[in-house]
Amino acid sequence: MPIHLTSQSRRKFLKRTAGGLLLSSTLASPDTVLGDENKQTRTPNPVSGDVLRTQGELTANGQQILEAERAIPVAGTTNVLVCGGGPAGMGAALAAARAGASVQLLEVAGCLGGVWTAGLLTKILDAGNKSGIMAELLKKFAERGSSIARDTSGTVYDPEVAKLVLEELCVEAGVKIRLHTRLVGAVLNQDNRLIAVITESKSGREAWLADQFVDCSGDGDLGAHAGCRFDVGVGADCSCQPMSMLALLTGVDPDEIRPYIRETGSEAKRRLLKLMEGHGITPSYRAPTLRHLHSGIYSLMTNHEYGVSAFDADAITQATIDARKEVHAIVNGLRQLGGAWKELSVVATAEQIGVREGRRIRGRYQITAEDLANGLRHDEAVCRATFPIDVHALDESGNKEISRQFKINGKQPYDIPYPALVAADVDGLLLAGRCISGDFVAHSSYRVTGNSVPMGEAAGLGAAVAAKKGVLPHELKWQEIKSFAS
Repeated sequence: MPIHLTSQSRRKFLKRTAGGLLLSSTLASPDTVLGDENKQTRTPNPVSGDVLRTQGELTANGQQILEAERAIPVAGTTNVLVCGGGPAGMGAALAAARAGASVQLLEVAGCLGGVWTAGLLTKILDAGNKSGIMAELLKKFAERGSSIARDTSGTVYDPEVAKLVLEELCVEAGVKIRLHTRLVGAVLNQDNRLIAVITESKSGREAWLADQFVDCSGDGDLGAHAGCRFDVGVGADCSCQPMSMLALLTGVDPDEIRPYIRETGSEAKRRLLKLMEGHGITPSYRAPTLRHLHSGIYSLMTNHEYGVSAFDADAITQATIDARKEVHAIVNGLRQLGGAWKELSVVATAEQIGVREGRRIRGRYQITAEDLANGLRHDEAVCRATFPIDVHALDESGNKEISRQFKINGKQPYDIPYPALVAADVDGLLLAGRCISGDFVAHSSYRVTGNSVPMGEAAGLGAAVAAKKGVLPHELKWQEIKSFAS
């Protein structure tokens, strides 16, 4: 039945979320409708196609819509909710589920794997010294993949194999998967604890409740919606590393182009650039990388999109259009060389442009350039990072490969501490992947996916243990988490 409220009781009835959304306390009843009893309001129905309609009013200046309050149905309640199904999200979801927690995994794309799959990355960096779930995934990518995947111990992989392996592991572990679903809000209680997230999808606007949450969105979307402080890029203008569009190619014999294939050695990049520039092809990324994946399939990274904000849909759209155009132009240019290249063609460009940098959510420890220079050793280390400082050029001028100015203090292998995965400003929220707490220079090293998986594994395990013990993640020490799970 409809519920009628006075203006005063309605204000008490609703709690305002960190993102400015309104969440009704009747969430547990998806059939509850607020409004005039004479007004028929249809509720969401996945069979008939009925939707939860939006009501609103256009402001006098025509610049805003004042959205009316509405009851948002609760789609699920679990011990742990993981936002983002990329490498970090996979580590978090699997670790939490295997520790006995009920787990909901939300992903905006139509597959799991994030940049590994939708982004066509095809190469996993800084994975060789990792154990646990990262080592397990590499083994499966190698076993299920080509001879090249086996020769590289799974670090060069087939994105389609990765999609299937990740789905199988999640299903086997009991993870509840929801694809095609985007986070749009977060709800805190009066104690500043995260209690729900809001999403939009073909199923409409929905709420998801959990005991603990893990932000594996890459761009720190959940942390931002929850009201956490964060940092972006470097300098007053928040300059970020460029984005890159990757592609899959076919039509060439690997034996005929062997000197240009990355796995033959680092010199392959320079040879490929020289070949391109010698024939009037000027790639926006001056370290073009061609990898042979299997049979006649290759991956290509030869694109930089500069000055694009990860939070500006219009800018990302234009970058995607420009990048795809450049990839096709480069392939067409190589094909015109004839010979070994005469049948070169594009099989696919990435559904998701590669984003190197978004928000860095403030945690209870911040990894710094000084930590890298000193080779940080921490008693709550969840993994050790060995990848170098890797800041791609921030603009088109000069060197279009990397910015060496950020390397001046050097780097040694360093620890990633558990407190860097725990949000500082909101309780019940953990972080994993490139959105963890660190400065610009440190981020350029730990951001690679070989580190994302163990970070996710640690965050997922921490969330599961916190849920089991009825405490908050920051109240646990990493050694306690590991011993509880073992």
